[in-house]
Amino acid sequence: MISRRSALVIAAGFSALALASCSGKSDAPAATNEVTFSILSTESAQNMESYWTPILKDMEKQTGLKVKPFFSSNYSSLIVAMGAKQTDLGWFSNQSGLEAVRRANGEVFARTFDPSGTDGYKSVIIVPADSKIQSVQDLLKCDKSLDFGIGDKKSTSGTLAPMTYVFIPANKKPEECFKTVISANHQANLFAVANGKLDASTNNSTAINLSKARGEGVTDKIRIIWESPTLPEDPIVWRKDIDPVVKEKLRQFFLTYAQGDTPEAEQQRGYLKRLSIGGFKPADDTHLLVVREMEATEQLGLAREAGDQAKLAAAQKVLDGVKAERVAAEGKAGVVAQPAN
Repeated sequence: MISRRSALVIAAGFSALALASCSGKSDAPAATNEVTFSILSTESAQNMESYWTPILKDMEKQTGLKVKPFFSSNYSSLIVAMGAKQTDLGWFSNQSGLEAVRRANGEVFARTFDPSGTDGYKSVIIVPADSKIQSVQDLLKCDKSLDFGIGDKKSTSGTLAPMTYVFIPANKKPEECFKTVISANHQANLFAVANGKLDASTNNSTAINLSKARGEGVTDKIRIIWESPTLPEDPIVWRKDIDPVVKEKLRQFFLTYAQGDTPEAEQQRGYLKRLSIGGFKPADDTHLLVVREMEATEQLGLAREAGDQAKLAAAQKVLDGVKAERVAAEGKAGVVAQPAN
C-alpha cells in the first residue's frame, strides 16, 4: 500500500505536469536555493521514497540546497516535467535520459556504477521456472497463446533492448505475437512472472539481483531465457539552464558521495546499495551514444521490414553516423569500441 506521503508527492508531481501542459514552459529563473530531483519509480513509489529519502537528505546537507523529490513510474512524465522546468535534475534510464536531452534541455553530467564492480547491466526475458518455454525461439512462435509483459515505451531494458535484439531481427511485433501485452515496471513484471500471471516478460539483471538481495522469494521462481549485450549504467541529467553555482554544488555532491573510508561514506554506500548503485562517475552526453546506436538499429530494422528503400537508406545513414561518433568518443577516452549489436 502506498503511504499517504508518497501519494501526496505523486499527486503534486502530476498536478504540476497538468499545469505545465496548460501554460507551457515557465520563463521564471530557477530558485538558487532549491532543486527538484526526479526519480524513476522502477518499483512502488513507497519503496523508492524509502530508498531515496536518506540520499536526498545528504544532498541537502552537503549542498545547502533544499531538495524536493518528484517520483513517477511514467518515463514520459519525467521528460515533460524537466521540459516544463518543474524539475531541475534527476535519475533517468538511458532512453528516457536521451529524450530529456533532446526535448527538455537536459544534459548528462554523471552516471551510476554498480557496487559489484560490473560496469553495466543486461536486459533479460524471463519465464516461470517451470515453464515449457525454453528459448526465445519458443517465445517467437507467435501463436497468440501467451501473456507477455513489457516495460514502459521509454525503458531501455524493458522495451528498446528486446525490440532491437529480439523482435525486430525476427520480424515480429509483440502485439501480433501474444494474446495480451501488458506494460508495467520491472518489479511488477518480475512478480507477475514468478506468480504465473504472465507467461514471459522483459526485465533486467539489476532488478533481479536486487530482488534476490532483498530476500523477496521470487527469483527462484523465474528463469532467464535471453539476455542482451551489456547496457550502460543510468545517467544523472540536469537542465542546462540551472544556475552554474547550483550545478557545481550538485556535481561535487554526486562525484564525492559514498567515496572514502569514513564511517559516513560506509553508511552512504549502504543507502546506495539498496538501489544497486555503487556511486557516481562523471559523464556527458556521449554516455548516451550506445542507446542512440540501439535506437538507430531499431529504426533500420523497421525500415527493412517495411521495405521502404528511402527510409532504409536514411536509417542506415543515421546508424553509420552514430557508430562513427561512438568510435570517436571511445577512442578519445582510450576505450576499445565495441559494437552495440
